[in-house]
Amino acid sequence: MSKALGTFALVTVLSALLMALSLAVARHGYPYGAFGVKRLDGIAEAGSFLAIAAVYFFGAMLMMILPIRAAGVVLTHAADAIFWATIVLFATIVGSLLARWVFGQHEVLWAIFNWRFLFVAVIVAAHLTMNELRRNILLRSLFFVAFGAVTLACLFWSFST
Repeated sequence: MSKALGTFALVTVLSALLMALSLAVARHGYPYGAFGVKRLDGIAEAGSFLAIAAVYFFGAMLMMILPIRAAGVVLTHAADAIFWATIVLFATIVGSLLARWVFGQHEVLWAIFNWRFLFVAVIVAAHLTMNELRRNILLRSLFFVAFGAVTLACLFWSFST
């Protein structure tokens, strides 16, 4: 957990510094600043977590039914990477929004309250409790169904704003 928080904090600071640099360059009238802002804003989409959650929870569903060795392969080669990608992507979004807030765009912080960011919390919570879920056969069965439902919802349900 502390490694995840440290990674989140470091990536947030780095992306905030890059966004601040881009905003400062754009404020001085250079077109490269606007180009940097546009690039950083390009990843600041809460809807991108739907696809990430679908892939993660499909892997989590597999981890609930596969034998321990195969589940370990799914965990280390898929779920772990998706977990860290989720943390990095969310930290980048938070850092960019914080830099915009520092530069006087105070209304931009409301973007962090998009309900689709709940998928980040669900991915992190599932990943941190995966060992406990695998130990108990009842929990394994229940969460196999829950992860399957979340996977299908992320893929096929229209989450309108």
